[in-house]
Amino acid sequence: MCVGIPMQVLRSEDGRALCRDRDGGETWIDTLLTGPQPAGAWLMTFLGAARDVIDADEAARSLAALAALDSLMAGGTPDLDAAFADLVGREPQLPDFLRDQKK
Repeated sequence: MCVGIPMQVLRSEDGRALCRDRDGGETWIDTLLTGPQPAGAWLMTFLGAARDVIDADEAARSLAALAALDSLMAGGTPDLDAAFADLVGREPQLPDFLRDQKK
């Protein structure tokens, strides 16, 4: 399974961006799919590559969910309803292309 990690751009150059990770470290991220991004922009990254440009609110929600998972894996008891509030009370939906196949 691949988990997306939100990272904030510090600077961009030649198809990559230096980004701050959730632990405060810095890492280079491939930005060929998203194009160059200004300092301060948020990227959803997977395996060292940016896949989407996201806003600060989405980054905060994703970071809270990742923190809750970290706590859970360490034996803690995080408030999962708060960390995954966007999923509470929502039925999972198939993507359109799969829904159309069921007809």
